[in-house]
Amino acid sequence: MKQFLTEILSWWGGNTWGTRLWIRRFGEYVGSDEFGNRYYYDKKHDRRYVTYAGGYADASAIPPGWHGWMHHRTDVVPAEAKYEPRAWEKPHQPNLTGTAAAYRPEGSLLNTGERPRVTGDYQAWSPE
Repeated sequence: MKQFLTEILSWWGGNTWGTRLWIRRFGEYVGSDEFGNRYYYDKKHDRRYVTYAGGYADASAIPPGWHGWMHHRTDVVPAEAKYEPRAWEKPHQPNLTGTAAAYRPEGSLLNTGERPRVTGDYQAWSPE
């Protein structure tokens, strides 16, 4: 029962029943990306939808080609475009903030090691 109510009421935990019904009724499957996200198009309302693989709705999980299509920057579906990344482009990674793989610079409380000492180029302010 808890799972059923969660699917009905919480949009952040994946697709709700309303989203599934809307896509089934009006959506047209366009393609999917390498992460398993599925993309749909609604011709009547000129809307574009994504159903995320793995549950949580995280917009940073959409690769650059599909991001451009989702935001109407291009009308060419990336699955049909044969997109070739440039030599300087890195592979897409979702936002890792809040996970164990997040970036933690030197001196961070969550990073091991010791914070570097202050050098002579900084003078602390003191109220006088």
